[in-house]
Parts: sequence; C-alpha cells; structure tokens
Amino acid sequence: MKQQPSDPALPPEPSPRPAYTPTQGQYLAFIYYYTKLNRQPPAESDMHLYFRTSSAAVHQMVVTLERKGFIERVPGQSRSIRLLLTRQEIPDLA
Repeated sequence: MKQQPSDPALPPEPSPRPAYTPTQGQYLAFIYYYTKLNRQPPAESDMHLYFRTSSAAVHQMVVTLERKGFIERVPGQSRSIRLLLTRQEIPDLA
C-alpha cells in the first residue's frame, strides 16, 4: 500500500535551492557575514563601500532581494535587513 504525500509519517520534502544570480548570492553572503561579525545588519552604505558600486545599484539590489523573498526589511529604518534564508542556502563570500 502506497502512502499519500500528505501522510505526516513521511519526512518533509527538501526545499528547492533558491534561485538567485551569482551577484545576488554575494550580496546575501555579505549580509550574512556582516551581521554575524558586527551583530547588526549592514546599512546600504556598507554594501556600497564593499561592492564599490553606486548607492542606487545597492538600493536596487536590496529591493530586488526583498521582492524575491530572500530578505525582509523595514523601509525607512536603517539596518533593518533580515535574511530569510538559512546559512546552507547562501553561498560563500568571494
């Protein structure tokens, strides 16, 4: 007799790997490591300095990561970025 997929006795199916670009992955890794080392999330200016890109590009990346469900933040509040992925789902920082 086959068990139905909704059977609570079955182990949960592994979640698929998040679909992010290599650049998005590096931003996620930076957010993870910055938060771990500094005990607070990075500000967009911290990412601007690290990645050596424009402030507008960093802001657009943050908005994109939020829209894709990789992070959440409180608009207008500094250092409010929170990762919604586990460490295993984030690449290493290059």
